[in-house]
Amino acid sequence: MLKIQNISFDYGKHPILDQVSFNVKQGDYTAVIGESGSGKTTLLKLIYGYFDLIEGDIFWGDIAILGPKYNLVVGYDFMKYVAQEFDLMPYISVAENVGKFLSNFYPEEKRQRINELLKVVQLENVADIKVQFLSGGQKQRVALAQAMAKQPEVLLLDEPFSHIDNFKKQSLRRNLFSYLKSQNITCVVASHDKDDVLGFADQIIVLDQGKIIAQDSPKALYKHPNNPLIASFFGDYSVLKKSEILEGTTDENEVIVYAHQLEVVDKSHFKVNVIQSYFNGSYYLIKAHFNGKDVFFNSSVQFEEEAAVYLKYLDNS
Repeated sequence: MLKIQNISFDYGKHPILDQVSFNVKQGDYTAVIGESGSGKTTLLKLIYGYFDLIEGDIFWGDIAILGPKYNLVVGYDFMKYVAQEFDLMPYISVAENVGKFLSNFYPEEKRQRINELLKVVQLENVADIKVQFLSGGQKQRVALAQAMAKQPEVLLLDEPFSHIDNFKKQSLRRNLFSYLKSQNITCVVASHDKDDVLGFADQIIVLDQGKIIAQDSPKALYKHPNNPLIASFFGDYSVLKKSEILEGTTDENEVIVYAHQLEVVDKSHFKVNVIQSYFNGSYYLIKAHFNGKDVFFNSSVQFEEEAAVYLKYLDNS
């Protein structure tokens, strides 16, 4: 088990993480989300041993993870960290980069291992191409394969699909996370993309200004976001009073409502005026005005500006 216990860290006078604690079971995938500057990348680097902790402890099983004050060479053999900048050798091939740290004493096993990983990251067709000729997305996939080559027990990924185009992202996510789960590799991923998380992660850690503000399964956080920051990670939303969306109640408490939870109906007490329609493929996202605030809802049809639309709240909890 990976154990992060009350860790704090700052860059001089700038606090980055404050009393952060959580556990990751062996073989599980934990996603770390939050706005830019919330401490996601710093947290991964601390888990890797890249920095010395100001306070707290990090353990992998019974092994304490220590920083450069204690380790001449940063990092541990059982753990790999894939940063947003790729540490690749540009003048050798993709296959040679993936197998760079594999033993040459067993050439057939090495070749099979390289081929297996190239298949996972969908790079079989460029195995013999020098890395300098690859796109940014392809280089990111080489870095992922290289990190998995020696079968680490823990894999730390910082925005692992940020350079990869949408044509490959979905299938690559499925390939990678299925492979890591099958190999019982513990995975911690810092991400700003809900598609990296929903359907794959076992738990989500939400960071805000260096503190954990929520920790739960993707399904639980999606269905019951306790603040707008969490809701914004999953999609478009509105903050509305219960009395505004539920007929027959005077409850003034506010609730977070996703766009898909508002349905267009023929008549209701919840009347909005359309500001703009955005085509989103299978539906339109509609931005509307209501009681001095913006409201977002999904619709199968486009509405003209200033059109009056009646809505009904669908509680999907």
